Amino acid sequence: MNKLLVVGTVAFDSIETPFGKTGKILGGSGTFVGLAANQFNIETGIVSVVGGDFPQDYLDLMNTKGINTDGIEVVKKGKTFFWSGKYHNDMNTRDTLVTELNVLADFEPVVPDSFKDASIVMLGNLHPLTQASVLDQMNQRPKLVVLDTMNFWMDSALNDLHNVLKRVDVITINDEEARQLSGEYALVNAAKKIHEMGPKYVVIKKGEHGALLFNEEKMFYAPALPLASVFDPTGAGDTFAGGFCGYLTQSEDISFKNMKSAIIYGSCLASFCVEKFGTQRMEQIEQEEIKNRLQAFKELTQFDIELT
Repeated sequence: MNKLLVVGTVAFDSIETPFGKTGKILGGSGTFVGLAANQFNIETGIVSVVGGDFPQDYLDLMNTKGINTDGIEVVKKGKTFFWSGKYHNDMNTRDTLVTELNVLADFEPVVPDSFKDASIVMLGNLHPLTQASVLDQMNQRPKLVVLDTMNFWMDSALNDLHNVLKRVDVITINDEEARQLSGEYALVNAAKKIHEMGPKYVVIKKGEHGALLFNEEKMFYAPALPLASVFDPTGAGDTFAGGFCGYLTQSEDISFKNMKSAIIYGSCLASFCVEKFGTQRMEQIEQEEIKNRLQAFKELTQFDIELT
């Protein structure tokens, strides 16, 4: 069975939206990526760190979903990474209320021996040096390396980010981050600049407006599925990445043509993620639901036109 190695946060979130608010619930980039990737016939392993306050039930949940947690370090005397945020009425903007790094502040990832031969590695949104250290531990260069990052690392660790980008095949960032990293406003030009930094493929996420895929002179656009209600956008980008990587790992095809399908799978799974708070919807998702929603994506984008 093909293997996907996921490196990212496993955390507590506390979320407030116009539809309600939660206490501390399961969150973290690695968690969302893993739950999305487990929809495919692959082995998924997460490398992360949690504190002694992290419930065993959450680890059991991941294991039940087929996610290998051997790479999740438990610091018994430490506290788990915690993030709290409040979304505005448009659900596209939010205020971060609390960020507590806790055990994440001293995190040194250790890749389990059983995943050092993973064919695809998803480097979640962590310090670039942490991302690089994971690549250093692999037995050989993975077939595909996918990296997510954010403006915080562009502000605080830009040189380290540039260094790890040289070792990456795919970068997934949002449109604001693409503009900051490249210094270009037009996303086509931004993608060209980012290509020159190392990644062969650039995926630019645009939230409710879909996602763009760039590879040299080729482009592809996938819309987001219009939804009657968006309950909680937290983790949607990570769920997208999990669907993208999971599909590529299962299919063993990293061509541009197949990446277009991977983008659709990522967008499809992200559309489920936003329907409930935190990971709730991703914990309950069924294959038949995914199949039906993929059909909806196909109908949304497929058309015939006569060219004269």
